[in-house]
Amino acid sequence: MKKNKKKKPDFSKPKPEKKDELEIRQIEEKKDEENFSVKKEIESRRKERSQKFFPDRIYNNLPLIVIAGRPNVGKSTLFNALTHTKRAITDPTPGVTRDPVEGTCFLSGLPVHLMDTGGYKLTRNLKSRESEMDDLVVEKTVSMFQKADKILLLLDATEINSEDEELIHLLRSYSDKLIVAVNKTEGGKNEHLAYNYMKYGFKDISLISAFHGDGLNVLQEKMIEGLDFSKVTEGSEEERPIRIAILGKPNVGKSTLSNALTHTESSIVSDYAGTTRDVVEGSFRYNGHDIQILDTAGIRRKSKVKENVEYYSVNRAIKTLDECDIAFIMIDAVEGLAEQDKKITGLAFERGRGVVFILNKWDLLEDQGNKTVKKTKEWIQTMFGQMNWAPIIPLSAKNHDGIKNLMDTALEIYSQLTRKVDTASLNTALKDWLFKYPPPATRSIHFKIRYMTQTSINPVNFLIFATRPDNVPLTYVTYLKNRIREDLGFDHIPVQIEMKASRQKWKDRTEKNEKEL
Repeated sequence: MKKNKKKKPDFSKPKPEKKDELEIRQIEEKKDEENFSVKKEIESRRKERSQKFFPDRIYNNLPLIVIAGRPNVGKSTLFNALTHTKRAITDPTPGVTRDPVEGTCFLSGLPVHLMDTGGYKLTRNLKSRESEMDDLVVEKTVSMFQKADKILLLLDATEINSEDEELIHLLRSYSDKLIVAVNKTEGGKNEHLAYNYMKYGFKDISLISAFHGDGLNVLQEKMIEGLDFSKVTEGSEEERPIRIAILGKPNVGKSTLSNALTHTESSIVSDYAGTTRDVVEGSFRYNGHDIQILDTAGIRRKSKVKENVEYYSVNRAIKTLDECDIAFIMIDAVEGLAEQDKKITGLAFERGRGVVFILNKWDLLEDQGNKTVKKTKEWIQTMFGQMNWAPIIPLSAKNHDGIKNLMDTALEIYSQLTRKVDTASLNTALKDWLFKYPPPATRSIHFKIRYMTQTSINPVNFLIFATRPDNVPLTYVTYLKNRIREDLGFDHIPVQIEMKASRQKWKDRTEKNEKEL
């Protein structure tokens, strides 16, 4: 009698699933199908909305959504993720964000105005200066709730504390415009903890990970649900606001000036050095022009910057020079010019920005007469020998004295930054300049200047063609710069000239182009 041989396993066939495993897989497949359905629906809505709003255009009267929460729950990380920027400083240090940070972003195809607020922090040590700052931050955050069209309350899945509970209690009066999201649930982690927040009576919560991007698509749909976009209007590129950055060392009065200009309390004002950390934006209208003010953190010497938060703040402040049209360099009229003022001004000059020196706290000087003004201006012009074109304005930001003169000057600077001179007029002027002061001609230095053209506005740059550009002395280039400023109306802004080789005269070049046409 033969024994039955043991059958070898057939690895070509899938391993039979146990009943429990099969049920789990079926649930997961159903969940995947539901998620796919939600994603398809979201994509369909976005496609429909994108026909009306376009990310590369400017929009006015946008709905305001405010992100609220206690410190260190990930508000700034979420703000950066939704705006696709790194505008808000993110750091493990609790309470990094103080002033509201704002920006326009598209949520599921619709434009909104998003605001990141300072953390809702309960004051513990009543005697410390930091606790005074905490009170100011909380006051500023609460004031934003009233202005918001929607409030996004961000909570941390890993911990519920007394600050969360107090903020939840405060927001009950805004329940009609409240959305709740629980952060740090990437990959399903901490979901069981996140649902503990349901005991506070929330009808719905969104589980997200601001850092990893989990759940943000669904959250965006909830954020825009019920918002009124009927008042949103499209602006043109010509309507782009004039962007002015306020820079200077800590505690010089930047936030005070920003609030005075915007007639708001957008920036927190305190004599506590380093109050402002993020770049705070404010807007207002002056003489028919839209102005955007960028209030920056105080810039100290690198050797004195010891905290990561301040390092990021300083970097953000310097970066505004790439985004602004005009830089207001604030100098303490009592303490005088600091080493950092020179470095900031140098950076603005290199980028071709309009510069205004502001002598703030002028009201604190004993002698405020014309002689003092003249002497101070001469001193600053001596310190910045190559920037005699930059206006110097004494004012008191606290008392609003001198602000009209400041803004009139800013508008004049902007008109010069955006002025374009046609090539024919330029070369008529160039011919006159060359006649009045002919280029030096020796055996070692010999060149001929052929013609010039303006290559850009804001910054203002010119290109001059010469037979031997390397032979043109710096003194003669300076002469041409001065003539451009004085004769063509660029007397309050930096002007750059680039030399290029050419043997063709402007007249011959024009005639050749006409023949080709």
